[in-house]
Amino acid sequence: MPGRSIACAALAAAVLTVAAPAPARAQLGEVGTFLATIDNHYRVVPNVTYHTASGVENKLDVYAPLNPAAPAPVLLMIHGGGWVIGDRATYTMRLLPYLEMGFAVVNISYRLANVALAPAAVEDGLCALRWIAGNAEEYGFDASRVVVTGMSAGGHLSLTTGMIPSSAGHDRQCFARAFSGPRPADPATVAAIVNWYGITDVVDMLDGPNTKGYAVEWLGSLPNREEVAARVSPLTYARSGLPPILTIHGDNDPIVPYEHATRLKDKLDQAGVTNELHTVPGGGHGGFTDAETIEIYQVIHSFLARHGLGGNGRTSQQQD
Repeated sequence: MPGRSIACAALAAAVLTVAAPAPARAQLGEVGTFLATIDNHYRVVPNVTYHTASGVENKLDVYAPLNPAAPAPVLLMIHGGGWVIGDRATYTMRLLPYLEMGFAVVNISYRLANVALAPAAVEDGLCALRWIAGNAEEYGFDASRVVVTGMSAGGHLSLTTGMIPSSAGHDRQCFARAFSGPRPADPATVAAIVNWYGITDVVDMLDGPNTKGYAVEWLGSLPNREEVAARVSPLTYARSGLPPILTIHGDNDPIVPYEHATRLKDKLDQAGVTNELHTVPGGGHGGFTDAETIEIYQVIHSFLARHGLGGNGRTSQQQD
């Protein structure tokens, strides 16, 4: 009978509907879980003034673990832009791998050439180290385990921040407001430097085949510009006792010659400084492929882990 056939079909459909398993719920991977819950584990404190000079307030943003079981190692991030342009906000996404590794992060701005010529930016990096030391308790920093990193001009400033001794006098402006009371905190200890294609010889960029407009602008018309350029060149400070240094550089970089990386490595080797050079074959000035970038961060992760830094991240996506 037609009616009975229709009823049987409806019953069969109902049985199949009940028996059919529910659609599988999509599962977040370890990285997805970390990103989804990062707000539960970190606090962000933006626009903190760490230094005032040349009539401007230098600002930084802090990314600090919430309720850390122990003081966290610190990643000091310094943006690039040839000392003439750039903004720390554009580097926010670059902080995520370090947050995953268990670092607190301090992301700084500094005086660009339109505010103050060299050596102002170098001074600011050194003052940021003093700020980290002076605020370690408030933010849960381990001021004895600071890693400094940056790209291009930020790579240069990461090197100067970690290599220039107080005896060079570049951190004197950090004391400008200390009219009375206790001496400002000693700088935090730079435990390692991760230099992404940074300038290592500023003098080389002022004249000759490697002249770059950004370097000329940063030194401007200073009457002693070559002397200042030498004083802010990382090659000047290659000596024993420096923290471990990892340099990342493409061997086809048109903005910062690859030779700057190899010369730094040679000088550090001669001084007996632990250092590594990771070369990106055919690589330019950043803009690396996904595969190249993943390999770079694997190298960084292994480098830092070997020196007792980081390695307490919440996922296991990166392998030594």
